[in-house]
Amino acid sequence: MTAPAARATREVRDVGEAALTWVSAHRDGFTLGDDALAEHGNVNTTWKPLGELAQVCVCVRRHTDPADPLHVLASDLLSFAWQQTGRGALFVELQRLEPFATYPLEVYAAFASAGLRHAGYERAAATVARTRSWRVTEQEPNRRLSVLNSERRGGIPEHDDMAPALSRTWLAGLPEPWTFELAAGYTLTHVIFHLTDWGLTPQSVPAPVADYLHHWLAPWLDTCLEDEQWDLSCELLAVASSLPGPPERALFEEAWARLSVAQDDSGAVPEVGARGSRTTAPAFIDCYHSTLMTAFAAVLTLNRLREAAGDEAGSAAVDGGQGVRG
Repeated sequence: MTAPAARATREVRDVGEAALTWVSAHRDGFTLGDDALAEHGNVNTTWKPLGELAQVCVCVRRHTDPADPLHVLASDLLSFAWQQTGRGALFVELQRLEPFATYPLEVYAAFASAGLRHAGYERAAATVARTRSWRVTEQEPNRRLSVLNSERRGGIPEHDDMAPALSRTWLAGLPEPWTFELAAGYTLTHVIFHLTDWGLTPQSVPAPVADYLHHWLAPWLDTCLEDEQWDLSCELLAVASSLPGPPERALFEEAWARLSVAQDDSGAVPEVGARGSRTTAPAFIDCYHSTLMTAFAAVLTLNRLREAAGDEAGSAAVDGGQGVRG
């Protein structure tokens, strides 16, 4: 690895490590309160943040060595998140209160993918998933992808194939690139996350979609960075690391250099806005997701850069060997 590439890799690592350290220091913000099971509780401020924490920690663990401090920190946070669910018992209660809601399964699936399972919840969820109502519930196509991936991860038979759901998404239609905007951006990122099981299987992205994203992702990312849309920028960086084929090193280096400037001294990354425009530390609700996405994108980026460096080293060894033999 060249010196500039090594410096760029170190920068990604530093930004990601600072982000996850901030998350650990602010873990109380992810605590489930009494409203988590309330009839009219706000899922977006209770279960959603906890599920996002769990998913990011699962991804960090997947792509780091067990001795890596990032792996250790993610494992600690994942254990904290699992304890918040009563080691899965609260999912059973959610199932009783909202039997046809999909979000309990979507949150549970993150834990299950790490081997944290609750047999009682899985039996109850599987019973509901066998109903006609579960199969025909009308959902946005990207949400349907999420449910299908969650069924697979949660040990529940998938009620449909990924391909039909994918075909109905904005991204699969290969839309005119100038129609990209915030809502479409967040939709396409999650389509890729669900298709690839959060960056684990890049080969799951169909070739036409992968080619389309390889062509247009860079200008879209540049637009988001220029507009200081840090949260979506991180999600797009995660997508760039979840596609088949070699990563675009130049794209990564420039984007991470700009993200490092936006990151607060505490490690937090705001969803939007310039660092210089803030006079106080960002509130938890305004930065927890973008900070999680920073850590998520960082470990995926590092993984792809390591793979690329290994491929380059292998090619150099082969070329060198051929030269000697010649």
